[in-house]
Amino acid sequence: MRLVPRGRGLRDPNLRDRLYELLEHDPLAYSIGSRFIQLIIGAIVLNVAAMVLASVPELDARFGMLFSAITILCVVVFALEYAARLWTVAGHTPRKGSPSADRLGYVFSALGVIDLMAFVPAAIVLVTGRHATLAALGVLPFFKLVRYSPAMRSLLAAVHAERRALIGCLVILAGAVLTFASLLYAIERDVQPDKLGTIPQAMWWAIVTLGTVGYGDVVPVTALGKIISVFTIISGFAMIALPVAIISTAFAEEVKRRDFVVTWGMLARVPLFSHLAASDIADIMRLLRARTVEQGEILVRRGDDASSMYFITAGEVEITLPNQQVRLTDGTFFGEIALLHKTKRSGTVTATRKTRLLVLDAQHFHALIERMPTLAAHVHNTAKARLGETGDLAATELAQAEREDTDR
Repeated sequence: MRLVPRGRGLRDPNLRDRLYELLEHDPLAYSIGSRFIQLIIGAIVLNVAAMVLASVPELDARFGMLFSAITILCVVVFALEYAARLWTVAGHTPRKGSPSADRLGYVFSALGVIDLMAFVPAAIVLVTGRHATLAALGVLPFFKLVRYSPAMRSLLAAVHAERRALIGCLVILAGAVLTFASLLYAIERDVQPDKLGTIPQAMWWAIVTLGTVGYGDVVPVTALGKIISVFTIISGFAMIALPVAIISTAFAEEVKRRDFVVTWGMLARVPLFSHLAASDIADIMRLLRARTVEQGEILVRRGDDASSMYFITAGEVEITLPNQQVRLTDGTFFGEIALLHKTKRSGTVTATRKTRLLVLDAQHFHALIERMPTLAAHVHNTAKARLGETGDLAATELAQAEREDTDR
């Protein structure tokens, strides 16, 4: 029996697309992609730990074979991952070029170089047997975490976005170093010819003083030189504060931008908003807040006040009603009936797996439907359609709520 149809296998574009999604998609914790990410991160941590411990002679003498085996295993894992990314990247780049161009683009990209350097130097050292050099290369796989760490990616993006401003800071710093080094050289060259007899020697003093390190190996001894030192130290505070302020501001903006993109992507998965214009979606995004619930976590309890409407962007929840249980998955929403009729919750909502939600609070919900008639009509039509379906969650919620009001 043939498992793979003739002419397919590794040449199957569907297989390549599925593998690309596995490697590149940002998955939930229960998915196969998340397990793959956990495997790679585990290999990175294990490899770096083995490299660090191998630098201790006592541990290396006792567990040297184990450290080498871990390194070989990690080299194989990283090499297979690199080969898989190199194969699957074809057809998945914004340029939409040829497969060769796409693969060359990945090879020479920052992440491609990091992926390559994570295993090639270690493989070469393993072959040559230079064990001390192998331990020194232990930090290289650590940089693969850039791919899996949103914070590290945001920081690198912030630095790249402000690269011109940071280069300007370096130019200013170089000018300050030359200026203060020249001044101190002119003042102290005859007093301390062994330490400040040349401008390059004075530049060392200027660098450590502007950096507020102040090793104390070179210090001015004249009164005028000490005055120059005071201005150098004060200028050093500005030299440090300027790039820090630039990077911190850019990092905060990058985090906001990334949150915006993530929320937009989550919002796009909700069919309720699919008909809205981009300006309307942007308006809604300011009112929504993202929330992630773990498997087994109770989101809403029966009898609670209806304070929010929930949109499921990824995951699954189970709603336990008095007479039935209902499961909702990606793209669905719940809670709008209770908000429209201002009733209490008639069911308990529990996440059956890790779930990502967008939450719209009651006050924002009512303000939104008043401000956006198109969305209000869509919500009312959806609610009416649900009420007309036998056994639908919304109908059960409303009927139960009306019975509770009658009993009171």
